Amino acid sequence: MPDPVLFILAVVAMLVTAGFALGLTDRGGFSPRWLFVAAGLVVINDALLTNFYGALPDLFGASDWNWQGKLLALAATLAIAAHPAFGWRRSGLTLKQNAGSLRAAVPVAALYCLFFLALALSFPNEPASGETLAFQLTKPGLEEEPFYRGILLLALNEAFRGRIRLLGIDWGWGAVLSCALFGLAHALSYSAGDGFQFDVITMALTAGPSFLAVWLRERTGSLLLPVAMHNFGNAIMLVV
Repeated sequence: MPDPVLFILAVVAMLVTAGFALGLTDRGGFSPRWLFVAAGLVVINDALLTNFYGALPDLFGASDWNWQGKLLALAATLAIAAHPAFGWRRSGLTLKQNAGSLRAAVPVAALYCLFFLALALSFPNEPASGETLAFQLTKPGLEEEPFYRGILLLALNEAFRGRIRLLGIDWGWGAVLSCALFGLAHALSYSAGDGFQFDVITMALTAGPSFLAVWLRERTGSLLLPVAMHNFGNAIMLVV
């Protein structure tokens, strides 16, 4: 079995196992159907990002970056968000911000950007190519935020309806699981020679800030700030 398939099977197994364990703590607010929907979304997203695990020819073959996979995954996310069970507005795919939310949201987004600026100044990188800069200024945020903080978060919020009010928004297990999955997508890897590898620092630098992205998405009702923030965080490391 190809390494990417083993990887995604492991991630989905962890999601379903953790989901059912959490569901047992609040059976009345748990929907197994939506948990399996979320697992299906993870599989679809991964298959498209990998061009169906290499089965599709890459039309951007000379490129250093996965433009085709990102475009396919984004197209699928937008199509799913258009389904009545999700909806563009419910998925955060709107420019409209909740009334009065920007007063609290903009300072949080600014602090996030300052944090990554400080990281960039502390750990400078080699000059980036034009293609690398163009990719980091667009694709990561434009594809990952609508998926992880959009349709996946919505599905997991439907799977776990229990909520705790904190910092002006209602938190649930959906937020925790979506952030954990985002971190695992960056920190966990698998290869036949080395088995599973897990990078704690990468997990912290991806899953941690993603809680801020969830807060911004829920507070404003829109993915606009999370997308802008995400792309800034990626690109500033290449510019400074």
